[in-house]
Amino acid sequence: EAARLGLGGVLLFGVPAHKDEAGTAGYDEDGVVQRAVRRIKAELPELVVITDVCLCEYTSHGHCGVLTPEGVVDNDASLPLLARAAVTYAEAGADVIAPSDMMDGRVGAIRTALDDAGFAELAICSYAVKYASAYYGPFREAAESAPSFGDRRSHQMDPSARRQALGEVRRDLDEGADMVMVKPAGPYQDIIALVRSEVDVPVAAYQVSGEFSLIEAAAANGWVDRQGVMVESLTGIARAGADIILTYFALEVARVLGRRW
Repeated sequence: EAARLGLGGVLLFGVPAHKDEAGTAGYDEDGVVQRAVRRIKAELPELVVITDVCLCEYTSHGHCGVLTPEGVVDNDASLPLLARAAVTYAEAGADVIAPSDMMDGRVGAIRTALDDAGFAELAICSYAVKYASAYYGPFREAAESAPSFGDRRSHQMDPSARRQALGEVRRDLDEGADMVMVKPAGPYQDIIALVRSEVDVPVAAYQVSGEFSLIEAAAANGWVDRQGVMVESLTGIARAGADIILTYFALEVARVLGRRW
């Protein structure tokens, strides 16, 4: 249906049958996302397939990387695992690799691994500006990826941080990112506009599960016009400067806009 409606692409996340401390299902060549990519590209080769790269959906503890014996996310030990996952997605046929883990240096590690594996032309869309947001709750519940202890503030950005955003973007571009993402989108439209004004690469923005769920809940209670708020929320994100919008409304808004124009 996404292909028929002419959407720009799909972003895949996986919920594996088995999770462990090292998140091995995330870089398994026969993992759930790897299988999905192969099937989609076999049946719909024209549809752009983007694969999220993170370990949180695959680790038993729910953190974005592997842990030290003290229970702290081990940034450097996580990099080769994230790079390995990216290569398996590339081998399966992914068109864009999208690292969302926020480990320092992960774009460079992934770019090097892809180049070494013969995928030098494969694009990377980095979650360069990802805040430690309260808006991720519904996704974490659906993906069973909430941290079993602690939080992700050690590697995700403080919601009050503004200047740091450009530093994160520039570092990821220096390491080889082809486009950058701001997440969440709606509460951070000022950041989208800031990034858009400073870079000459595509800027993506992710309208996350909490943003989507707030609209759905308000509409279910009869408090807002669901379709109107859906379109207006996405229009605001586009107006802020996003070239690409990732949203759970994608199929529906494509139908609405298709009827309107």
